[in-house]
Amino acid sequence: MTAVTVAPPSPNLALNQLVDRRRAEGASLVHLAFGEARLPVLPQLAAQLAAGATRSAYGPVAGAESVRRAVAGYFSRRRLPTEPDRVMVAPGSKPLLMALQLVVPGDLLLPRPAWNSYAPQARYAGKKVFGVPVPAECGGVPAPDALRETLHRARAAGADPRLLVLTLPDNPTGTVAPPALIRDLCALARAEDLLILSDEIYRDIVHDPDTTPYLSPAEVAPERTVVTSGLSKTLGLGGWRIGVARFPAGDTGTRLRDATVAAASEIWSTLAGPMQQVAEYAYAEPPEVTARMRASARLHGAVARAVHRTAVEAGADCRPPTGGFYVYPDLGLLRDRLAARGITDSASLAARLLDDSGLVVLAGHLLGDDPQGLRFKAATSLLYGDEEQQYEALGADDPTRLPHIAAELTRIAEGLARLTGAA
Repeated sequence: MTAVTVAPPSPNLALNQLVDRRRAEGASLVHLAFGEARLPVLPQLAAQLAAGATRSAYGPVAGAESVRRAVAGYFSRRRLPTEPDRVMVAPGSKPLLMALQLVVPGDLLLPRPAWNSYAPQARYAGKKVFGVPVPAECGGVPAPDALRETLHRARAAGADPRLLVLTLPDNPTGTVAPPALIRDLCALARAEDLLILSDEIYRDIVHDPDTTPYLSPAEVAPERTVVTSGLSKTLGLGGWRIGVARFPAGDTGTRLRDATVAAASEIWSTLAGPMQQVAEYAYAEPPEVTARMRASARLHGAVARAVHRTAVEAGADCRPPTGGFYVYPDLGLLRDRLAARGITDSASLAARLLDDSGLVVLAGHLLGDDPQGLRFKAATSLLYGDEEQQYEALGADDPTRLPHIAAELTRIAEGLARLTGAA
């Protein structure tokens, strides 16, 4: 029999299996590993899903004209003038990211750390992956000087980096890159002829838009930026798998869009008809949708800031979260104290948090970070409780004072204190 070589299991799958085993054994866990938005479904969206149930015929792979027009309007209202023929919809943003990895030649440049599906997708597409450290002030983007150095070193070694992924706001650090940094990176991308893939699925979860300016690279380098987004984070529709992409105008954008549609066609990847009905309604942004997005951003911000305070009080260095629902603590300042307790890297750090305190986090090395670092990602949106509690949290003036959220925050504080020997 011919030997078959298969890829190793994904970190997501392995961690989920571990969590399932621990729960089956009766363990009480605070799950902070993955970025599910944990919001109740808006009744109006559920009604649209039901209304679209009869849309059972095959449709255009890129999506019906009506839904693409709604998505184009969404982008246009965000300073990105867009025509419907520049838009594609799909069953989630991740298949779009995978398709772009397949159709764009050359290797991949990633911020380090970065969400852990980017690199495996690139490797499935036959690309080399080059991680570039993020700057001190934010994640989601590489530090420009480090990017330039990585580019030149990779090319000297015979690699061909052509695609740069940015995440705005960032998963895993929960931060938003400032406009000046975006401009510098866009200038570098032009000088080095890089295509930018801007994953903006968290764009509508900037906690305080009045104090956190947002600049998409598609505003600065529109000719070389593809934007992806979706409804899983802003409206909590992760299980419905609704993703969108915006391609540049001009010949480059046309070639990219056509190639991406062709790849999707070959694997029969198109957004289901009922979901297109939902997307058309949601991207038109009626009042209840915009109100839900504002309420969710307030909730995400309040709880993320509370977890950030807890981490800092425990001795972590941690960037203040300004978007999304993540924090990324670094316990490097406590390295000697942790080493005395057998905690010397991100894997042992995450394992100790789970074993001693039932805190499930995603270790930094699983996100491309230095394995010797003492960093992890915590997804704060998983603290909102069941559906009834989620509604309560969305309407609360201070959701961190709700008993169910306060209890989880207390467990996190106790777990970090136990980790560092303060408890």
